[in-house]
Amino acid sequence: MTSLRLVLVSGLLWLTFQTAAWAEIRLVMVDQPGCAYCEAWDDQIGPAYPNTAEGQYAPLLRADLRQGPPDGITYARRVNFTPTFILIDDGQEIARMEGYVGEDFFWPLYSRLLETHTDFEQQTH
Repeated sequence: MTSLRLVLVSGLLWLTFQTAAWAEIRLVMVDQPGCAYCEAWDDQIGPAYPNTAEGQYAPLLRADLRQGPPDGITYARRVNFTPTFILIDDGQEIARMEGYVGEDFFWPLYSRLLETHTDFEQQTH
């Protein structure tokens, strides 16, 4: 009986963690193997992303185009292009950016997307 309780408690903790993981703002990057624009984003933006205010506000989650949305996440409409960046809140899409326009344009467009659809405020130095 003790091992059954342990399994049940472990399962409840896992479920609670999974639910809490999607109960925040996240950026889902939908990509696919061989996508040159995805590779460019990975090279130009990917390494810095988690260290930025934007990346800390909306941690990145990767999703393969062919596999659909990650468990617990719902897209507002079908994803047709890669990369597509989907901003989610509580597992639901609230905004998206389709394509990658290069590092000079990504940051201002993405910051504006966050400011428009969340309570994110760009920090000024």
